Amino acid sequence: MGTAPVSLDGLQTPALLLDLDIMEANLAAMAARLRERGITLRPHAKTHKSAHVARSQLGHGAAGLTVATIGEAEAFARHGFTDLFIAYPVVASGAKADRLAGLARRVKLRVGAESVAGAQALAGALTRPDAPAPAEVLIEIDSGHHRTGVPPAAAGELAAACRSLGLDVAGVFTHGGHSYGRPGGGAAAAEDEDAALAEAARQLTVAGFDVREVSAGSTPTVPFAGRHVTEERPGTYVFYDRQQLMLGSCDAGQIAVTVAATVVSTTVRGQAVIDAGSKALASDRPAWLTGHGSVPGLGDAVVTSLSENHGMVDLGGRPAPAVGTVVTVVPNHVCTAVNLFDSYTLLRSGQLAGSWPVDARGHLA
Repeated sequence: MGTAPVSLDGLQTPALLLDLDIMEANLAAMAARLRERGITLRPHAKTHKSAHVARSQLGHGAAGLTVATIGEAEAFARHGFTDLFIAYPVVASGAKADRLAGLARRVKLRVGAESVAGAQALAGALTRPDAPAPAEVLIEIDSGHHRTGVPPAAAGELAAACRSLGLDVAGVFTHGGHSYGRPGGGAAAAEDEDAALAEAARQLTVAGFDVREVSAGSTPTVPFAGRHVTEERPGTYVFYDRQQLMLGSCDAGQIAVTVAATVVSTTVRGQAVIDAGSKALASDRPAWLTGHGSVPGLGDAVVTSLSENHGMVDLGGRPAPAVGTVVTVVPNHVCTAVNLFDSYTLLRSGQLAGSWPVDARGHLA
């Protein structure tokens, strides 16, 4: 006999639900996939911002963590994590320079660079004659997302500038964010990542560098990781979300985080209003995706619009649920939804199982 479905009656909503069984299956599957390929896993912790989740990732073989900000790195360092990569072109001036230097003295640290000005700021923080702070730099490469990163052909020149400033250049990294541009785009974006990284690594080799790391990062591109990649930095795979489902990165049974919400109104015919609005679901919506979330318990009805504390659900001809009914919503983008909550409400074997804090919530700087 199977475990009875969890009852959410009486739960204070909106609440961030984390199914530990599904999460752990996701962690095991990704670790096995990359282990078979001989690729290091360094997951991006900006998705979950949780020391508990990060420990589970390391328990499944992750080599360390990727973060987006100095603040996130500090939060994880406080929880005992000692191998961190800030995969961002940090401009470490003023107080940030002091914080970065302090961090580099406490943990094994890598930092992204994509401009001479950024490298100069990093050097000012990390290469002080009186108190040097050992850290490695990875050159960020634009592989098609056109957000940050230098063209592959410019990687050697920037790396040489970093070296002249006293920085230790360990390799190159990229984010194939254009994999999110349309469903089915992961394979082509992964090819772009691999080609760009290969050329950038070649440029560094020509310039006399020992390229120790070639790092890629995007959940939709991981299944298609190229032969030049030594490290992958997926983030969303730990939980998945509606966007990843529609991109083809997962199936519905792999979605580990949902938002519990209560139906507060059915006054408008054909519509249910829930108590999860933009302050619980966030408002991310790619151009190719309709609505702001889906409600599996209502036949995957779509949350068509949001205000701050209201979510309007189009019932699509289905009977209206009773006011007071608790439903779960699959958010479009789980990373931004997680950052809106103080804690996870845990599920284990279909039962409520306590809570975990969202340790690095905020920490934007």
